[in-house]
Order: sequence, then structure tokens, then C-alpha cells
Amino acid sequence: MSANEEERFLTLHEIVKAARNKVTPNVWDYLTGGTETETTLARNRMALDTVALRPRVLRNVSNVDTSVDFFGHRIRLPVFAAPVGSLESFEAGGGASVAKGAGAFGVPMMLSSVSQPGIEETAAAATGPKMFQLYVRGDHDWQDEIARRAIAAGYDAFAITVDTAHYSRRERDIAKRFVKTWRAYNTGMDIQAALSWDDVKRFKDKHRIPLILKGIGTGEDAEIACQHGVDVIYVSNHGGRQLDHGRGSLDVLPEVVQAVAGRAKIMVDGSVSRGTDIVKAIALGADWVGLGRLYLYGLAADGADGVRRILEILEDETIKALGLTGVTSFGQLNASYVHHGAPPVAVPHVHSAFPLLNLADRGY
Repeated sequence: MSANEEERFLTLHEIVKAARNKVTPNVWDYLTGGTETETTLARNRMALDTVALRPRVLRNVSNVDTSVDFFGHRIRLPVFAAPVGSLESFEAGGGASVAKGAGAFGVPMMLSSVSQPGIEETAAAATGPKMFQLYVRGDHDWQDEIARRAIAAGYDAFAITVDTAHYSRRERDIAKRFVKTWRAYNTGMDIQAALSWDDVKRFKDKHRIPLILKGIGTGEDAEIACQHGVDVIYVSNHGGRQLDHGRGSLDVLPEVVQAVAGRAKIMVDGSVSRGTDIVKAIALGADWVGLGRLYLYGLAADGADGVRRILEILEDETIKALGLTGVTSFGQLNASYVHHGAPPVAVPHVHSAFPLLNLADRGY
């Protein structure tokens, strides 16, 4: 990335605005919207905003290390590019561009099974760790073939999404009669709806790749997942795009951490937009934090370079957040560094983390 490209974007909200100016209104609504009243979407941000940091001082924080371990790799930040369908809607390279940008910076990406250019092509573009996420749309033989392809292509882990038994009513899309290409030709939703814990056991018995369950929303289900030997519990509500009137992900995280009790790794996503959000999530027990809409702004604004630039700015925010909190690494964080019940200072919405953002149509 050239110095000119670095100067082009000095803040995250500048990249958000650039993305808005490049994509179509339909794609923008797909990117920023949720389901029905968008209450879960807003609660994701509210959950983050009502946790305050408790900084300690005089700790010698002159050298801050933001790196963590990830399936045998050392990654630059405890974040990953979360799986998103139709990545090619934001930039022609789709998953390959995300893999390039995330890898160039030094963090993993998780490819969605409904994004192009697909398993092998995205893996070929990746220079860092990578995961594959599956929406189950076929029988056991079909699922096994997808898993074999992911393993052969060198993916570090395999995720099954478990919160899409029914496809939600995303009213921004419905009102505009906008149907994404992969959705228009989608089949197999009945198979996803019929998934059970027996399918989790079958996968674990059959395949030798770390298994992630994406879409866990309670401590009870986290406990059952651990009993089935799941390697990573992924706390997510699909960015507020599935069940409306659910809880914010950060509100769910503590009960999942308690239920897991160290038996599995924990991922979380949900409106993560700032370095301070990452600090809060790790302090509350997450191992890795998923970025969704945030990296999509970078992808839409400037392809792989935009993804990398988002991560560079986020890293700078995170270094400052850790140092000002009084720690020099994520390993030093724990729940004593956060305070629950802080009053929010803004009405939560998809862009409330960016108060300087000025979009003519408000864009959310």
C-alpha cells in the first residue's frame, strides 16, 4: 500500500463514507440492514456501548503487543473477517480480495459458502490463516464433499452456521424487491431447518478439522456444544439479520464464557467497529473477534487494499486502547477492566460508533 493510499484514509469513518459512495442503494441496504424492526442490530451496538473500560495507570505501557495465537499461527490482532454472503457484490474479487487484504495485514478470514470465487480460488489467494463457513444445503454426502474440499485446500477450521433454520424477513430488501443472486436460486433451506445435534456429532466423528458452531446465543447451547466436542463456540446473532428482538452479542458473551469454562475457544461478533470494542470483548472472555460490516466498508471502498487499511487503522486504535487501559497485551485483560451498566451516549444504530460520519441520506 502506497503512502498516498494511507493518506487517503486516516479514520474509519472516511472509509465508511467512501464505501457508501461506491455501492448501489440496494447493496448498501444489504450491507447495513437487519431484520424486521432491526432491534437486534441496534442491541449489538447498545451492548458494546453500555460496557465501559476501567483503566489502570502507572503500568509502563511503552510497548504494546496486540498479537495472539490462532490455530498454530501468530496473528497481528485477535480479529478475523467474518463470513458474509455475496462478497462479490461489494467488489469483483469477492472472497479472494478479502483473503488478500486480511492476509497482507496478518489476520484470518472466514469464507462463506455463498460467496465467490469459492473454496479453492479463495484459498489460492490467501496468504494467511483461513476458515470456511457452511450453510447446509445438501445431504450428508454433499456436506462431506464440501468438508473434504476445505481440508484439501488448507483451511484451518470449518464452521457450520446454526442460526438460519429459517431465512428472516429483511425488510430493507423486501421493500425494494431486491433479491440477491444467490438467494434467488437458493435451494435446500429445509435441510438447514432440520439440522440437529446428531449432525454435529456426525461431523465431529467424520472429519479431522477443528469445528466451529456459528450462531450460539445461550449458555445452554454452549454447554451442549462442548459436550459434543465442538472446538470453537461462535457467539453471533448474524449481525441482527436473523432473529429480531434478540440480545446483543456482548450481552450473551459472559454466560457463554461461564458455560464453556475453558473447554473450547470462543469467537464473538456483532457491531464491532472500534479498537475499544475488541478490548471489551477480549476482557469479557472471547478469544477472537469477528468483523463483519467493518471490513466490508474497506472492501467496497478499495478492494483488498481497503480491507488492509481498515485493519491498520483498527490496530492503531487497539494499541492506544490497550495502553490507556493499562495493559501491554491481550493476555493481561480480564473482567476487572470493564464496568457494566454505563449509560450510552448515543442512540444505537449501525453507524453510531462513527459520530463524525456525515452521509446525506443517513445511510442506515
